[in-house]
Order: sequence, then structure tokens, then C-alpha cells
Amino acid sequence: MRPALPAGVARPKAILFDWDNTLVDNWVTITAALNVTFAAFDMPGWTLAETKQRVRGSMRESFPSTFGERWQEAGEIFYRSFKERHLETLTAMPSAGELLAALRARGVYLGVVSNKHGAFLRSEAAHLGWEAHFGRLVGAADAPRDKPACDPVDLALAPAGLARGADVWFVGDADIDMECAHNAGLTPVLVHPEPPPGSLARHPPALQVPGCKELLALLAEP
Repeated sequence: MRPALPAGVARPKAILFDWDNTLVDNWVTITAALNVTFAAFDMPGWTLAETKQRVRGSMRESFPSTFGERWQEAGEIFYRSFKERHLETLTAMPSAGELLAALRARGVYLGVVSNKHGAFLRSEAAHLGWEAHFGRLVGAADAPRDKPACDPVDLALAPAGLARGADVWFVGDADIDMECAHNAGLTPVLVHPEPPPGSLARHPPALQVPGCKELLALLAEP
């Protein structure tokens, strides 16, 4: 039996996706680049699990609190390390490609709002051959403010001339994605097999699915 949408949840005419851990997995290289950066500042490194738990905001939002006045120097070290391997280790999340292709074929407008730097985000989409699926891919520093602010949401919706509303879904794996959806008045959809790190009490999802395969089944044509 095909799953049904919860009562009161509108079918989407547009979907904005988070990137890392929603559509792709590149945590190994993110962790490695962070640890190169920490080592340069004589700071203890993080495990893969710690990276997944702690990485939420964009660099310009999170690095100043970690590295202080030298945060831009730290950012340069991180980016140099990340650039060396991020395409080699990039993998699509299970069924992500099928989900995007099916939604695009049905005429659902698709965009990305990520706190990964925009240049890396777009190079990863190109590497996977996914650029054509998206009206716009918005990363950190592309808008005046980063997620969870509404600025990148508006930028991602602009090519379609769409306004924010409940018929626009924000799909992501983390509390910051749900916060962004609430801030922008979108329908928040959590893609995660279990409650993720962080609190969802203030910004709960309208619905939750374990992964892209289940989201595709939920959005199958009626």
C-alpha cells in the first residue's frame, strides 16, 4: 500500500533540498579537512561522528566562534584541504539520483540551499551530472545571509518566480534545515532514519522519512 501524506500537508510544487547527508555523503573529506585545520591551530581533532553531530552552520557563521579573529585563515586551510579530495570521495545518498530525476520529470521545481560554499556545491552537482535537475543551487556566501536565514531560500526560488509557502517543501537531515523551513514559511520535511542530533522541539518537521527512496514513494503520482 502506497504511503499517504499526513493530513494538512500539501503536495509540493517546489522542493528545496539540503545537500550534505540529504542528497550526498562527503563527511569523510569534510572531517579530514577540519582535522587538518584543527592541527594547524594545535586544536584536538574530531571523529567522523563528531563532525556529523557538530557541523551545521556555514563557515562565516561557525568558524569565528571556533577560531576567533583568525577564522578566515582557518577557512583558507580548510578549503585547500577539502578541494584536494572532495570530488573523489563524493557519493550520492541511496536513491537520491532517482528521486531528483522523477521529481523533475513531473515538473516539480527543484533547488538546493546548503551551507557548503557555493563553488564546491556546484562543482559537486556537476560531477554527479545533476545540474539540470535544479533551477538554482545556493551555497554559503551566495546570499547576504546563510541558512537558516531566508535569503538563500528566496534566491533559490527566484528562477521559477515562486513565493514562499506551504506548497514549497524544504527537505533536509538536520535541525538547521527545519529551522530554515519554519523561518521561511515552507513545509519542513526531515530525511533521517532517526531523530538527528540537535533539538527539533522548536522547529519540528511536518513529516519525516528515513531516506530518499521513501520520499520518492511518498510523492508517487496519485
